[in-house]
Amino acid sequence: MPSPRSSRERRTGSGSSRLEFLSLVSQRSPGAPDSPSRRKEPGSSAAAPLPEEDCMKLNPSFLGIALSSLLAIDLWASKRLGVCAGEGSAWGSARPLMKVIEISGHGVPWLLGTFYGLCQSDSSAAREVLLNLLFALLLDLVLVAVVKGLVKRPRPTHNKMDMFVTISVDKYSFPSGHATRAALVCRFILRHLVLAVPLRVLVVLWALIVSISRVMLGRHNMTDVLFGLLLGYMLYSVVEHCWLSPLSAPALFALWSH
Repeated sequence: MPSPRSSRERRTGSGSSRLEFLSLVSQRSPGAPDSPSRRKEPGSSAAAPLPEEDCMKLNPSFLGIALSSLLAIDLWASKRLGVCAGEGSAWGSARPLMKVIEISGHGVPWLLGTFYGLCQSDSSAAREVLLNLLFALLLDLVLVAVVKGLVKRPRPTHNKMDMFVTISVDKYSFPSGHATRAALVCRFILRHLVLAVPLRVLVVLWALIVSISRVMLGRHNMTDVLFGLLLGYMLYSVVEHCWLSPLSAPALFALWSH
């Protein structure tokens, strides 16, 4: 039989070895992760989760990528098509002709011409058409100015700021007021004037050339012109819906009657 002394020594040796093992484990794993039940200390170096906005920047949506790509293509194509943006451009010699086309689509000549025709007209039918054309042109100016003021898209960097009769919001690019006016006037003329087929074709070509010249002169990007054409086309429908007649606006017609 083992002696009592040897049993005590065995128990003492096993206890000391257990203490040494626990001490060794605590020394070799000082940075062990906390258990869920333990609280994090204020000075803990654990990485904090990314804010929600940073996660969105690191993981952009498909729509955001598509819009950014379309914007980049728009800027690149508009700069390549700005062949008359300056005298030293590829088609710089055609710049004077493009500026004449620019004036033909400007709002001031159209407003003055319509107002003069309204004052000189002796026909009630002609006054009705001219009065509604004046209303359409004024509505176009107001709507384009409001959209430009809201969007505030700067004009292309290659644009030369030598435009004819500008106002405060004309420093912005979106949408193209010339394109909006061209589409509006084109629909108005084709609807209310009796013209031969060649003249109708010329009116449509004029609207297209005015719109294209905005990109060639470097005044606008392509999306500015495309949205302007769409806006002018839709604006005419508003004018037709709110058509002024001697019955709906007798005071206006009484003002212009001779």
